[in-house]
Formats: sequence, structure tokens, C-alpha cells
Amino acid sequence: MTWKKLDRDTLTAVLLISPSILALAIFVYGFIFWTLRVSTSQWIGLNANFRWAGLSNYLGLAQDPRFHIDVRNTVIFTLLFVIGCLLLGLILALLLDQGLHGESFFRSLFLFPMAISFIVTGVVWRWLMNPAGGSRISGLNLLFDSLGLDFLINQWHTTPYWGIAAIAVPAIWQMSGFTMALYLGGLRAIPESLREAARVDGASEYQIYRRIILPLLRPVTLSAMIILGHISLKVFDLIVAVAGKQVALDVPAVYMWTTTFDGLFYGRGAAIGIILLITVAALVIPYLYYTLRQEAEL
Repeated sequence: MTWKKLDRDTLTAVLLISPSILALAIFVYGFIFWTLRVSTSQWIGLNANFRWAGLSNYLGLAQDPRFHIDVRNTVIFTLLFVIGCLLLGLILALLLDQGLHGESFFRSLFLFPMAISFIVTGVVWRWLMNPAGGSRISGLNLLFDSLGLDFLINQWHTTPYWGIAAIAVPAIWQMSGFTMALYLGGLRAIPESLREAARVDGASEYQIYRRIILPLLRPVTLSAMIILGHISLKVFDLIVAVAGKQVALDVPAVYMWTTTFDGLFYGRGAAIGIILLITVAALVIPYLYYTLRQEAEL
């Protein structure tokens, strides 16, 4: 009787999760293998052409100057975005952890940007970072001009070479609240007894944060870096909303779109998609392995 009940429960569980498994197999892994197949084909134009091309699409990207710009822009954006979110999120979390009045209001205020999409953020910041001058000056440049801070007026995303750095500003504004929430949760998980013991031993507040609090926040920092890193590698909508599809601000996701849907080079576009997938997987899989191993040891 027990075995029959066990078999019935197992069958019920399998039937319940089978639609999700089927959908995942088709719409995730199936499309991944399909994209991999297209990336090794000679498909150019609207008519499908699955003639074998080997790694020619990938080798072409390696020699493509535009793809080199994509890699450079991705590195610049990722470094500024991740470091900026971590620093600003940590500072905000430390301020909220001091027991200030109205903490819930400020916590909600800092988290609010995360509730909107990158498209909305891009539209707003496109006006704030308007590079126009003279009678058409607006946004932050107008604010700087009114305050007499003319040295801060700049061309933002139209600045040669470093224009991609300006795109990281709205991204940091939107996601710093997320890192603040992560750090605040980590701070609240640290027992107050550790701080009290350190104070009894004569440690200053600076030493407590440097020797105790920040080392204990390393797992939170690692988690935030992985999440922010994979977001930065796939950034698309924010750049298009702020500046459109410009080669100077190109990243792999934008290049994939223009190559596939504007140029109809489906083979090369699929190759860019596979490279993005491999890059994100190289970032996420080691973290997942580390997390699972830590949980197993506990």
C-alpha cells in the first residue's frame, strides 16, 4: 500500500511539472541549439540557408573592427556599472543601518528606480544628459550652468571613446538600490554581539567595519557582482533608449540586433548570441557551483 501511494505521488508530481519541463526544453534549450546551428550556417537574407559554414561567422567577428568596439565598450560599461553600484549601494546601506528616522521611506525611495524598466530610465536620462548647448541647453548641463559649475558641462554619451561611460550613470542610478537592499540584508544578518565584543576589546568604529563588517559582507558582494555583471553583458534597451543604435556606443546585444534584423546576416547574428550566452555562462556557472558547494558543506 505504501509503495502504491508512493508511486501515485511520484506520478502526480511528474505530471504537474512536465508542462514546465517541456516548455523549458523547447523554448530555452531547443532555441539555444537552434541558434547554435544557425551560427554555423551561411544564412544571409530572408531565405533560410543552412549550408555548413563551420566557424567562419565566429572568425569573422574576431576580425571585425566593430566587434572590437563592442568588447571595449562592454568592458568599460561593466567596470563602471558594477563598481558604481557596489560603492553607492554599500554607502546607502551603511547610512540606513544607523537607525535613522524615516528609514522605511528612504529605503523605498532608493529602491524605487529598480521598479521601472531600462527603457523608461533611458528616456528620462536622454533628456537629463542632453549634450546640446547654447539656447538648447537642458537637463543636467542646464543645472550645472545655473549653479555656475560650467566645468561639469560635457557632451555625455556623444563624448568620443568614453561616451559609453555616460550610459553607465543611469544604469547605476537604477540598480544601486538593488545592491543597497542586498547589503542592508547582509548588515542586518550580522549579530550585534560581534560589534559589542569588538568595542569591549577597544576597537574603533572604523576598525569594526574594516575588520569585521566588510569581510562578512563578501558573499553579498560576490552575489551582487554576478547579478550586475550578467545584466551589464546583456545591456541593450538602455543604450537604444538613450542614444539609439550608434557604432560608437555599440555593445554585442545592439550589434546582434542590427546584424540580424537590419542587415539580415542571421548566421553572424546567431554567432554573437552564442558568444553572449557563453560569456554569461562563464560568469554564472562558477558562482552557482560555488554556492551549491557551500550549501552542501553546511
